[in-house]
Amino acid sequence: MKHKSLHLALGALLGTVSFSALSAAVSFDEAWLLLQENNNSLAAQRANVERYGHLQSATGNLNLPSVTLGANYTRLDQDVTLSGAQFTESLSGIPPELGAIIGSSPELGAIANSLGGITSTIENKDIFSSSIRAIWPLFTGGRITAAQSAAEGKKEEAQSQLAMEIQARYEDLSKYYFTVILAKEVVNTRLAVEKGLTKHRDFSIKLEQQGQIARVERLQSEASLDKAMVERKKAEHNLNIAQAALTQVLGQAETVEPRDPLFINQNLPPLDAFIDQTLDTYPGLAILDAKQKQASSLLDSEKGKYYPEVYAYGDYSLYHGESLTSQLKPNWLVGIGVSVPLLENSGRSEQMKAANSAVSQVHFLKRQAKQDLSVLVEKTYLEAQQALDEVQGLNSSISLAEENLKLRQKAFSQGLGRSLDVVDAELYLANVKTQQAAATFHYLVSLNKLLALASEMNSFPQYRNNSVLPSDLRTKEAS
Repeated sequence: MKHKSLHLALGALLGTVSFSALSAAVSFDEAWLLLQENNNSLAAQRANVERYGHLQSATGNLNLPSVTLGANYTRLDQDVTLSGAQFTESLSGIPPELGAIIGSSPELGAIANSLGGITSTIENKDIFSSSIRAIWPLFTGGRITAAQSAAEGKKEEAQSQLAMEIQARYEDLSKYYFTVILAKEVVNTRLAVEKGLTKHRDFSIKLEQQGQIARVERLQSEASLDKAMVERKKAEHNLNIAQAALTQVLGQAETVEPRDPLFINQNLPPLDAFIDQTLDTYPGLAILDAKQKQASSLLDSEKGKYYPEVYAYGDYSLYHGESLTSQLKPNWLVGIGVSVPLLENSGRSEQMKAANSAVSQVHFLKRQAKQDLSVLVEKTYLEAQQALDEVQGLNSSISLAEENLKLRQKAFSQGLGRSLDVVDAELYLANVKTQQAAATFHYLVSLNKLLALASEMNSFPQYRNNSVLPSDLRTKEAS
């Protein structure tokens, strides 16, 4: 049952991937480099980091003045004019002595009366002007600093998302890569079963011809061999599917052939080391830190709405026409302005409360994430340890199965056993070997998941260099 389940798992995991014809052998480290180079998901996350990096750089300009070049054209219904009478009537504060002099002098009175018929054009009805305007924020209540901090938090979040994606792709590669090796182990085991049952079938034919066994025994050996051939072909099909999946994941045109074997380590570092390292380096926690920075920046920005804005401004006229008003207008001006918010409609009080709630939310999410991470690391560690125990514990079962097969073959050759006993012994040995290979596979997947969680993917070569093969353990026990 375990062997059949293994084939189903391989097919379900990799059954949708196409297959290429050629092959190229790579180690797990080389495969990891290929994936980082060719994976589109990682490329998308890198582009996202670049995007938020540019957005962060853009916020640095918030401290600089904004300078605009403006031009205006205005058409009035008529020219703006001023008559002498209007001018005279608008005068105020004329000394009584001057009025008495004008009234007593006929000549001055005539001149004053003649001014009423004079008209001056103050502004033409077609008005065109152009100027350069500058506004420089001096104090914004901390809103510029908050915007820059929020942009920095978004960039840090993007960087942590990239790190999370790298970890996820590393775990996926571990499954794809070692699934191919496991599938190869299954194929080799099935080939060994087929070879053994072929010898058994040939020997059964000779014994039947010599009259030492019944015809049904020979038929049993042939039926068992045919079934073994079917299982071998299924195993080869699963291997082709697994290789095709690995090839596609690495973005290669030729079929990738794994070079590393299935291995185990006799000992693992202590669980606490993995938990501490994970809590210190896990990018998911860094994402929450970045979100906390953004939430705090939002809170600072909302607080800034209660403070006045102070800014410097200036204007320099480039063109102002030929009218009297334009001629009287100065060429440039500078000043300092203050804007004090008295009543506004954005709901700044509730907005600030919402920002406070966002900060609290991230705080609690981070605490929960640390608890969940500790449980996940412990679960993965125990799974790896369980797989190690299974690999080591099956060595005695394999030795027993090999010895049992020899005895069954010898008894059958002497006419003391049944063909079915030999077949069962052959299949039991294959099943135990497959079970051990699957346990080794689960150990490597769990180990790489631990390394990914702890951001220690680069330490995988150390585990490989200090590894042992399950077959080496059997050799040591036999000696």
